[in-house]
Amino acid sequence: MPQYLSPGVYVEEVPSGLNVIAGVSTSVAGFVGRVADNVTLPPIPGKFEKKANSEELDPEKPIRYSVADVGEPYLVTSWDAFKTRFGDFQAGNSVLAHAVYGFFNNGGTRCWVARVNSANLTTKGVQDTLATFEAIDEISLVIVPGASEAATQQATIDHCAKMGDRFAILDGQEVPNAYTPALVKGAVSNSDYAAMYFPYIQVYDPASDDLIYVPPSGHMAGVYARVDGQRGVHKAPANEPIRGAVGLEWKLSKADQDGLNPAGINVIREMNGRILVWGARTLGGDANGEWKYVNVRRLFLYLRESLDEGTQWVVFEPNDRNLWAKIRLNVTAFLSIVWKDGALFGSSPAEAFYVRCDDTNNPAAVRDLGQVITEIGVAVNKPAEFVIFRISQWAGPSAT
Repeated sequence: MPQYLSPGVYVEEVPSGLNVIAGVSTSVAGFVGRVADNVTLPPIPGKFEKKANSEELDPEKPIRYSVADVGEPYLVTSWDAFKTRFGDFQAGNSVLAHAVYGFFNNGGTRCWVARVNSANLTTKGVQDTLATFEAIDEISLVIVPGASEAATQQATIDHCAKMGDRFAILDGQEVPNAYTPALVKGAVSNSDYAAMYFPYIQVYDPASDDLIYVPPSGHMAGVYARVDGQRGVHKAPANEPIRGAVGLEWKLSKADQDGLNPAGINVIREMNGRILVWGARTLGGDANGEWKYVNVRRLFLYLRESLDEGTQWVVFEPNDRNLWAKIRLNVTAFLSIVWKDGALFGSSPAEAFYVRCDDTNNPAAVRDLGQVITEIGVAVNKPAEFVIFRISQWAGPSAT
């Protein structure tokens, strides 16, 4: 406390007690994919080798970028930046290149990319590479495009569940003649930390100057990013066009989707001349109970991570009613913004959420353990998955 030794007016700055909780990013992707050691990299602008026995530069021999190290994540913020580390479209990186291109083309702006150089995306290689993602806190989506082995897909899911702040986007299996849920899903287990998309999409491939089918996961990560930016993470990433897709490996009907949707396999369909995402369920669908919708799970990941990062100042503060009031103030201010953005159901904040941090959940026994407990309840908006109109005949107003 300052000392006042002489009469006068003293003006002091008093902390408001409001420590702003900022919402974390929800659309930074982490890609793992195969890139051969011998892919062709673009030339470094203005860099050339010297002519033999001369100090003069040879314009016919440009110095090229070096391929990214195996298992090392690189921040990529544009398609051009990807090419300097992993190469343009070519045989040695085709699946990953199309996935990352689709991500940026559909609205993604920031991703981390790591490569494996084996002939296939082996489970061990993916696990080792995903371990390097653990130190990158901003990653919120994880994609291993083209990974078809159940063990590899399961490793991706396990990574997301372990981290508790990210979501896996998986590709459904390629099926030659039929598309039952079991064939599309394969042996991977249900999880509300993942979503699966089917079928493969058709895109133009500059390397072959032809149309090819590619897994949709990279494009879907871009759709997630686009919807997050335009509407928010609470909006289901569905009924959205996939930019760059010109066709589908399987053209599915409503009857086809009736067998896939309850299992949590999100179908991509051609409707009215457009390629649209027509599903918004986590892997397992109805089996996941209250977590069966992608946007609900991702909203809670967003809330949890934002609260975690935004309340670190609480640690080691005196655990008293003054602290509890500050926690309630800050969490309420954050959730009020979330409600105003349309993520929570209710015509007022009181209907949309509550924050409890008082004597009821912080008795002496809890305080003696060095703990302060805050209970939060939120009413989430679920997607209008089934829109039903009931129509009947009406005789008109009675004659008077």
